[in-house]
Amino acid sequence: MSQSPQSFLTVDAGLASRGVRVALAVGEGETVAVMGPNGAGKSTLFGLCAGLLRPDEGRVSVRGRVLAAADGTWVPPHRRGVALLAQEPLLFPHLSVLENVAFAPRAAGAPRRSARAAAERWLSEVDAAQLASRRPAQLSGGQAQRVAIARALAADPDVLLLDEPFAALDISAAPALRRLLRRVLAGRTALVITHEPLDAHLLADRVMVLEDGRVAESGPTAELLERPRSPFAAGLAGLNFVSGQTVSRGTGPSSLYVQGLGEVAGTVPDGADAPAPGEEAIAVFRPADVALFRPESVPHGSPRNAWSAVVRELEPRGAQVRVHCTPGSGTGSAGPALVADLTPAAAAELDLAPGVAVVLVAKAAAVTVYGA
Repeated sequence: MSQSPQSFLTVDAGLASRGVRVALAVGEGETVAVMGPNGAGKSTLFGLCAGLLRPDEGRVSVRGRVLAAADGTWVPPHRRGVALLAQEPLLFPHLSVLENVAFAPRAAGAPRRSARAAAERWLSEVDAAQLASRRPAQLSGGQAQRVAIARALAADPDVLLLDEPFAALDISAAPALRRLLRRVLAGRTALVITHEPLDAHLLADRVMVLEDGRVAESGPTAELLERPRSPFAAGLAGLNFVSGQTVSRGTGPSSLYVQGLGEVAGTVPDGADAPAPGEEAIAVFRPADVALFRPESVPHGSPRNAWSAVVRELEPRGAQVRVHCTPGSGTGSAGPALVADLTPAAAAELDLAPGVAVVLVAKAAAVTVYGA
């Protein structure tokens, strides 16, 4: 992958032993959320950027400066201008909070006085100035993570890597830290590993999804999570996601045949090319856009999708009930699992329970079809 003039961090590198080959470009001041299932290559990507792993394919560069390459080029971690914030704060237990934060600029060669001044400024920036004299053992989880953020920023890195920054926190401490990161990441070049759509929405300009060591999709946060093109992103967004082969019968080129489900009719987004007959395609639609009926009461009307299924599970979700269904009769080969969101009253009126036969209905206008 060539580096564009807008690229600040460029990774076009791999590690064959882990089956990872990632190509991405991050613009200056851009925060990208890195998402994907366990084992997808997220930690390997961070290791390649931070200097914890050496690529055996390609290269990693920042500002056009090659940090690591398969030809043997290698810049040690402490000279890369890349700061890694791990899930655990990893503070030095024998140093005070102030000394922990001052360690970063000191390691970069700053005089003691200016390092302490930078530490005080960043502790104030993360609302932790009052903790300066404490030792790490005297801090709560949320306080320790604030100090770790201050230490990473005190190094004045070109690129900040955050590996699930909320994973080790109590649920009560996470919201304040999200607000803090949203503020301090503004205008910074950063990659954030997260499994939470909320974190991506709050912190990231763009989302990149890794699957099987490759970039499965990438795009603006809201757009990608609202119209995902990978099974993982669809699952994060709570959407139905099915894949199949485009067919020309029925509703035309925006229709695909899905094994175990049948024909799925949808619409192609404005500006996108419709997949040609015979091509692989995917369809995505919201659970809220799926109506659910008993087989004897399916209404007739405008063209729409209708799929026979069996209820597998009822999941209470506040003001809604999510109905998990398996297409088919329950005795033959099943298609992809589908979900529909109903009100509790509607679920009760239909007398739904595991094993009950139903028909799922979705208008074609509510189903988005993409070429795979």
